[in-house]
Amino acid sequence: MSIPEFREQLREKGLKITPQRMIIYEAVVALQNHPTADNIISYVKQHYPGISIGTVYKVLDSFVENHLLRKVKTEKDVMRYDPIMHHHHHLYCYDTDRIEDYEDSELDQMIYQYFKRKKIKGFELTNITLQITGKFKTKH
Repeated sequence: MSIPEFREQLREKGLKITPQRMIIYEAVVALQNHPTADNIISYVKQHYPGISIGTVYKVLDSFVENHLLRKVKTEKDVMRYDPIMHHHHHLYCYDTDRIEDYEDSELDQMIYQYFKRKKIKGFELTNITLQITGKFKTKH
């Protein structure tokens, strides 16, 4: 989501457009590869040294609560942040801790059809997001 689109999303959700919110979102986008809170804090401190660590965490939580960011947990139990809100999966490399987005409509259809057939009793399926764990063979 571009910065102007993000500003519009803040307005639509009734959230004020503040310098703190903007630099934190900018950090998530600029750092790419699903940054950790520590990565985001380091970036923000370079560009906005007066911001507190508590503010960064509160803003990140607010973004997640308002569906502006998504949390992604790694196999090492490290919480990462993803600015891409449309449906997608993740490829996670356990050696490098790298996460890459992965989209595959054929896979999505296969999984949804499988669960449609299985009909889990007492459960309504609304979303399936996979974290596919492995090892990248080449560096990107």
